[in-house]
Amino acid sequence: MTRTRTRQWLHTVVGVIILAVMLFPIYWMVNVSLQPASTMLEADWFPFTPNLSGYITAFHDQWGHLLTSLFVSLGAVVICLVIATPAAYALAHFKLPGSTAATFAIIVSQMIPAVVVANALYPTYNDTGILDNYIGLMLADASLGLPFSILIIRAFMASVSPSLVEAGYVDGASKLRVFWSIVVPIARNSIITGGLFTFLFAWSDFLLSSTLAGKSVRPVTLGVYQYITSYVTDWSTVMATAVLASLPALVLLVIAQRFIAAGITGGATKA
Repeated sequence: MTRTRTRQWLHTVVGVIILAVMLFPIYWMVNVSLQPASTMLEADWFPFTPNLSGYITAFHDQWGHLLTSLFVSLGAVVICLVIATPAAYALAHFKLPGSTAATFAIIVSQMIPAVVVANALYPTYNDTGILDNYIGLMLADASLGLPFSILIIRAFMASVSPSLVEAGYVDGASKLRVFWSIVVPIARNSIITGGLFTFLFAWSDFLLSSTLAGKSVRPVTLGVYQYITSYVTDWSTVMATAVLASLPALVLLVIAQRFIAAGITGGATKA
């Protein structure tokens, strides 16, 4: 018993140390953002006298960029789910020729570096006139979450009992009605999971934004980059901008965590 308790305490201490190391950058970001304008080397270990001037400046300068990121990210989620949901249903329930190869191609597409995608899209966007455009950036960001969303939703839809689908056909429902009224509500958790991860991919995207936008359309990631180059002596404002940019993702993860757990594990048995 003594050895077991010692081992448990040792595991707990090691876990706390690892967690502290992982969370320290986040703590330091918040800590510096609450201190007067200074370099990070001059910041105290704790904000004994919190100062919100960095947040006031960051909110004033980055409000438009935050709205741009929100608009682009939500648009990317809509585009991604409109494509991914029916595609996942087709791969899961229809005996299509080449469906296995298509699934494998989707998995492989996740391994393609974003810089390759950005370089390939640039001339196409330039020729079609959607360079530095909201729609163009939405389409590019949607491509980041599309393979993952298809795989997650397909795994969940594959676990849906065929008898439910057949019952819809027996009642006279069309394939579209069965998909919309039966399969989509059952697969809600996986759809929310795919949408959430697509939002996070789009919200944190820097490479595609800097390559395909940056003048008329400037998300908050580019705003943070601009601050780093312009406010190198005022890290309080830079870190305040980073905190503001992190809040939407944090709030979404807290709200949707139960959907994420159900969506990821729901199709594990038959995927």
